[in-house]
Amino acid sequence: MEEKRPNWDKIGANMNNIRTKNLIQDADVVVVRFGDKYKQWNAAFDAGYAAALGKSIITLHPPNISHMLKEVNASASVVCEDAEQVVDTLAYVITGELPEPRDGKDYIPIAERLGAGNPNP
Repeated sequence: MEEKRPNWDKIGANMNNIRTKNLIQDADVVVVRFGDKYKQWNAAFDAGYAAALGKSIITLHPPNISHMLKEVNASASVVCEDAEQVVDTLAYVITGELPEPRDGKDYIPIAERLGAGNPNP
């Protein structure tokens, strides 16, 4: 007779679920990272859980999967394409100081680029 073995995947998933739920509940801001290699149902589920709790969400993913994540991004406060943007966002939230523009000293504010009379600057 074959010996019954525990399902380690389920046991591990249950333990991770407890940990993740507690961390999301205690968080002020939740950063959810998606990659383009795999379908990341866990990350999407965690984002939904954070949204249901009313947490501020920052999503991080490459631009080529933005369409697939449009609903997740719609519930996010900020959508980032690289880790530096996440760091800049968190630094702004904590200190209130804006990061240096990515286009450096050549930065031109949008109101100047589009013209002062633009009704939608």
